[in-house]
Amino acid sequence: MIHEKRLPLLKRTVLRRYVDNKRGYFVCKRILDVLFATVIIIAILSWLIPVLALLIKLTSKGPVFFLQKRTGRGGKSFTCYKLRTLVHNPMAHTKRTILYEEPVTSLGRFLRQSNLDELPQFFNVLAGHMSIVGPRPHMHADCNAFAELIPGYKFRNLVKPGITGLAQVKGYHGKIVSRECIYKRYEWDAWYVRHANFGLDVGIIFNTAWQRVLFLAGKKDALGKTNGQLAIGNSPGREPALVKSRPVATSSESATAKAS
Repeated sequence: MIHEKRLPLLKRTVLRRYVDNKRGYFVCKRILDVLFATVIIIAILSWLIPVLALLIKLTSKGPVFFLQKRTGRGGKSFTCYKLRTLVHNPMAHTKRTILYEEPVTSLGRFLRQSNLDELPQFFNVLAGHMSIVGPRPHMHADCNAFAELIPGYKFRNLVKPGITGLAQVKGYHGKIVSRECIYKRYEWDAWYVRHANFGLDVGIIFNTAWQRVLFLAGKKDALGKTNGQLAIGNSPGREPALVKSRPVATSSESATAKAS
């Protein structure tokens, strides 16, 4: 039975030890986050979000933004910002993504496929709740469920959640529909936490941008493909290897509810 309770916070000593061992990296990462988020907000979001907000209001009833409590670094809670893609439901923030679905609006379907609904999360990055790169933030209920399936699942919470991550560039995004999908996402997330470094972050950002460019250019199978080579391993327990990425076909890409 899955208990609906908040995922326990990581022990402060564990989190502190991890941060101390990578202090230089986290300083560089925060500088990159602030600079990148500031540029995106000023150059793109300042005009794009008003346009998308108008389209959302014209095509469906309800608020422009969707706010939901998610699990942050150390298991702490924060409010995650998104553009609304579902038919408005005031109780949506209490429903578990893997068990409950709401109809997606016509515009919302495009926003999800292109990941434009995630753009407001750059404000989360600027506020320090999230990073550009990191494991995707889950609802607390989902974290509890996944932690019962995978021992040590909260290991992924040693770093801030990200707008994009290694699991996403490898093709694991969208609705979680099977245990295998949960395991694979955690496998990539855990590998990232173990080997996080500035070069890997830049590679993930580049590949995420490349995938979105290909998708918007009409190549619908672009998500999950990386450009060139990315230094990654095949499981969290293996040492990194320079391997060719291959697309991962999952049914989550066509699902109506989105967990990431």
